[in-house]
Amino acid sequence: PVFLREEALLGFSHSTILDPHGKYNLKWRFDRRTITFEIEVETRGYIGFGLSPNGAMASSDIVIGGVTDGTPYLQDYFADANRKVHRDVQQNYRLQYGRENSTHTVLAFSRHLLTCDTSDKDITESTVRVIWAYHSEDVGPSGPMYHGVNRGRKSMRLLDPGSKANISSEMDFFNLQNINVPVPFKDTTYWCQIFKIQEVQKKHHIIRIEPLIQRGHENLVHHILLYQCDSTLNESELKAGHECYHPNMPDSFLTCETIVFAWAIGGEGFTYPPHVGLSIGTSIDPVYVLMEVHYDNPAFQKGVVDSSGLRLFYTPELRQYDAGVIETGVWVSLYHMLPPGMQEYISEGHCTRECLQESLGQEMPSGVRVFAVLMHAHLAGRAIRTRHFRGQEELQPLSHDEEFDFNFQEFQLLKDERLLLPGDNLITECKYTTKDRQNMTWGGLTTRDEMCLSYLLYYPRVNLARCESLPEIIGQLKFIGVKEIQVPVTTWPFMIKSPKKYSSLSFTEAMDKYRWSKNRGKSFNQMVLQLPMNVRCSKWGQDEWSIQGTIVSPPEVKSEVKPPSTMCRSASEPHSGVVLLFTMCLTYSIVQTCLSL
Repeated sequence: PVFLREEALLGFSHSTILDPHGKYNLKWRFDRRTITFEIEVETRGYIGFGLSPNGAMASSDIVIGGVTDGTPYLQDYFADANRKVHRDVQQNYRLQYGRENSTHTVLAFSRHLLTCDTSDKDITESTVRVIWAYHSEDVGPSGPMYHGVNRGRKSMRLLDPGSKANISSEMDFFNLQNINVPVPFKDTTYWCQIFKIQEVQKKHHIIRIEPLIQRGHENLVHHILLYQCDSTLNESELKAGHECYHPNMPDSFLTCETIVFAWAIGGEGFTYPPHVGLSIGTSIDPVYVLMEVHYDNPAFQKGVVDSSGLRLFYTPELRQYDAGVIETGVWVSLYHMLPPGMQEYISEGHCTRECLQESLGQEMPSGVRVFAVLMHAHLAGRAIRTRHFRGQEELQPLSHDEEFDFNFQEFQLLKDERLLLPGDNLITECKYTTKDRQNMTWGGLTTRDEMCLSYLLYYPRVNLARCESLPEIIGQLKFIGVKEIQVPVTTWPFMIKSPKKYSSLSFTEAMDKYRWSKNRGKSFNQMVLQLPMNVRCSKWGQDEWSIQGTIVSPPEVKSEVKPPSTMCRSASEPHSGVVLLFTMCLTYSIVQTCLSL
């Protein structure tokens, strides 16, 4: 059959399972212009696949297809704000082939990454919320029947799905793996345990890290984070795990601050570039690491026991460079605060030119090369950019995600390594929404608190662990009318002395008492972005660069560079791209080629 020849040519390079029972399998490939999918589902009815702005049905871009009497079919749909499904006037999904047997249906289809159709969702390097569904019956004359419970969603980066293994099957590895963790009877659990890194007699390089997810738990394990801990911990700390961010968790967990790796649901693992590795076995390398596993149990399953973790491949054949991690962004503190009721609030964390000048100037005057970035925020986060400045010029962002999803965070391998020089500066810009919150949101560790961080993987490794900033607190307090705080400061959060309406309240209580409105929140945001900043510029362990603790003003940004936008003209001209392409085809007498696109 023709579709078998086409199938052989497609060469799908990425794949994932979308449902917890292994019934819905997705493969895909892409180039600079087009993406092609193949879906195999355990059904003889229709298959639904979509791209959603938030993981829900409303306002989604949907394609529905199947095979009837041996003939495949495919239709482009969209859902309106009320979740009603409509056939799209502009059919941008092209059927490649389809088939079915006694149990399964397979469909392959393609579309342009940017269709210039307002009913479609652009496919970019940002996070994509994929939604899926299927039914035992094909689409009838009245349209597709309701799918019932055969549906779901999954966040992933279709255009940045992770790095392939490309390592020998005989490569040595060690596992960091939970053993029979009883997953609590609740929606969300963060489970932490400290592990000791594999002992080696000489320096080795870790060259790949991949997930070890217990079979059947693919949708239970949402993400895994690995933090470097204090190397002087007692071996007794390794005995048992505990819930993270819990009042009774071991104090040793608090020493594990710097992320060295992250995996999230849908991720395929991370392979270091061929000239870089994560060093183990020397005096400055990680000895203990904390593994944090996020369990998602919305069905409140009882009696679930999990043994998932990570597998780390290592080799004595050393690469040219040791990889390092720099934490950049907003210094995690109560001084980072977001007013309630805001549709959009922007925080900026600065890796200042002063910090990079001192640290890189002494450690590596020729600069370091960034090869991957993990952007990190919590539940209020909506978009993150890592902006890069050299002198008065803003370069293209190091990384960006305009569709940030807290439940999907992993290192993004940069297409081109970026040189970071002494005197450069970075701004991690986070956009949040607090429109459904009644009280202030504070910088902190729990998921209801917030963070705004970018973790940079780079080489060669230098003694710089954190390059961050924090807006000074006095200006923030003056905004709500605070005149004086109680001194000496003997409590945390510290107490307000005047005016009377805030007297004997902590500064967090005073901020919550203030009558916030959208306009006041917007004014507060504009003011905070101009406040002087406390600089954090720390080395490994407890050591600091001399610039740490100084106060600097935020740099003046003369121009703003944003990620490349689409070539579409406007929402009122949804077919302009098609018209322009067809005109070009007529001009160059390649109509036949264009019609085959």
